[in-house]
Amino acid sequence: MMSAEEDFRRVGAELADLGVRVSSMMGSPALKDHAGKVFANLHRDGAMVFRLVRDTPEHAAALALPGASLFDPSGRGREVKDWVVVPHSSVDQWTDLAEVAHSRPR
Repeated sequence: MMSAEEDFRRVGAELADLGVRVSSMMGSPALKDHAGKVFANLHRDGAMVFRLVRDTPEHAAALALPGASLFDPSGRGREVKDWVVVPHSSVDQWTDLAEVAHSRPR
């Protein structure tokens, strides 16, 4: 089994044809679109965080994955409702979720 960082980099490589590049945001590995906007990043606990639009089927499906939650960067109950944390245990969903996050308008 690959590490979360290896899996994250694999997702980035799989989406490279879409203009996606692996970069960093505040010290964490991040996926950016052609305009330099972050749409996914690797969380410090090995989960991947995706910018999915709330109230969409993809957002609901991501939240339904075991261990998934809304992103709370401060850890103080201030959730960022468009961003979903998906644990490494659901790594088989990461590429599909990254594609959806990349395709969403900002």
